[in-house]
Amino acid sequence: MPITDILVRNALEKGNETALVEINPQELEKRRTSWRDYALIEPGHGDSFRSELTWGEFDRKANRLANFLLSRGVRKGDKVAILLMNCLEWLPIYFGILKSGAMAVPMNFRYTADDIRYCLDLADADYLIFGPEFTGRVEDVCDRLPRIKSFLYVGGDCPSFAESYNSLMAYCSSKAPAVPLDDEDDAAIYFSSGTTGFPKAIVHRHRSLMHACLVEQNHHQQTADDIFLCIPPLYHTGAKMHWFGSFLAGGKAVLLRGIKPEWIINAVSQEKCTIVWLLVPWAQDILDAIDRGEIDLKQYELKQWRLMHIGAQPVPPSLIKRWKEHFPEHQYDTNYGLSESIGPGAVHLGMENIDHVGAIGIAGYKWETQIVDEKRNPVARGEVGELAVRGDGVMRCYYKDEKATKEVLSDDGWLYTGDMAQESADGFIYLVDRKKDVIITGGENLYPVQIEDFIRRHDAVKDVAVIGLPDSRLGEIAAAIVELKPDHELSEDKFNEFCAALPRYQRPRKVFFAEVPRNPTGKIEKPKLRRIYGADKLVAQQNELK
Repeated sequence: MPITDILVRNALEKGNETALVEINPQELEKRRTSWRDYALIEPGHGDSFRSELTWGEFDRKANRLANFLLSRGVRKGDKVAILLMNCLEWLPIYFGILKSGAMAVPMNFRYTADDIRYCLDLADADYLIFGPEFTGRVEDVCDRLPRIKSFLYVGGDCPSFAESYNSLMAYCSSKAPAVPLDDEDDAAIYFSSGTTGFPKAIVHRHRSLMHACLVEQNHHQQTADDIFLCIPPLYHTGAKMHWFGSFLAGGKAVLLRGIKPEWIINAVSQEKCTIVWLLVPWAQDILDAIDRGEIDLKQYELKQWRLMHIGAQPVPPSLIKRWKEHFPEHQYDTNYGLSESIGPGAVHLGMENIDHVGAIGIAGYKWETQIVDEKRNPVARGEVGELAVRGDGVMRCYYKDEKATKEVLSDDGWLYTGDMAQESADGFIYLVDRKKDVIITGGENLYPVQIEDFIRRHDAVKDVAVIGLPDSRLGEIAAAIVELKPDHELSEDKFNEFCAALPRYQRPRKVFFAEVPRNPTGKIEKPKLRRIYGADKLVAQQNELK
């Protein structure tokens, strides 16, 4: 069934129950009000710090947007882009687009004006719904977007080049639109993260979205009593698809606008959250704040918090060991996926398999996996190869890019991920590295993730990235960009002493002490590091040889 049917069901069965809560801690700090006092705020009255929406209101808002789009001539296959920070309107807008039969096109909030234009053109977007944070960027390119029929502005003080979303919705019917939908209808276009170049437009059907709902609930066993804390940006598959498990169960979700450790812990405590999905840097920041005494866990109500799960990048086992020292009762899961496979869940560790921390896990619910060589033949267990996944969550295609689609998607449904992995004797999959990030030094393959995991064990290291740099003798050498924890020091000599425990060929030949850049989904921006440290010259040389 189409995913919109779940919203209709929740509105019928739980119409007066809270579906979504938005918390904006910056507003609270502006008033110099404590988090303890915020619990006294009466909900649902447009407070700038905390607001909420029932399932009935959620559904009616989605219906209003759907009916508006239909009144403007939107039909199946049209595209409506969303450029918003996380907010209470985000999900009703997303589902309103789906209810109209159009395709939702969520966009990265970090896009520059030129990125916005590029992605809108790539997706053939017909409408853009945007918020006040993006007014300047959208205004810079609105004259160069002839296909866009209207710019819809969510917020006060509507700019002259746009129409007011709030004003228009006030006059639209809240009745369900009569648009027939089925599993095979295209539902959304998501953009790849762009960590390897320009983003690609990934087409998913309603079947993919429903698959994500079923997978997530199967993995994490959400019930209507669970409260999901959503922190990552909703434009990305990761946050939304994890929420889909709670959505299917009819459970409440809390949208937290901010990632400070004390904000996260306060939100869990005050809103009685039971499930939190974190990125690695956020989990590290929470642990560091606890260790520095900035967060005293005894001051918070955290007994109800049952599950911490994490993904979007390899998770250092040392991080989970530290986490369990502070939160011994927590269930834990890590999830592997990519936007082409509707985000997380294609592979997952499983809450019962914490003894296998370090692995990304086993094939997820109703997913298949295999590890293959360069000719796409399965490799023997224990050998390194490319990870492939198959299931109903695999994308239909890259939009308007048949060549790129054929490069990663086989005729029998296998999606080749570009990630190098190996399977252990007991059937658990370990991620080795990105295929394009493998460093070949003197004929030996180096997998940066393995080296990064080792370096992160040093007490002074907050984050690390390993890239290949050109070398006249060896072809490439490994270089480590090391970000130190606040108030910690580490010399190059001491770093090299520490790395002496690695096999000689794996030891970084150079080290740079600097910040490690990550994108909003937590992935290291290695193309940026290659540009900064000169490795892009090596990539260009390799491309010429090809």
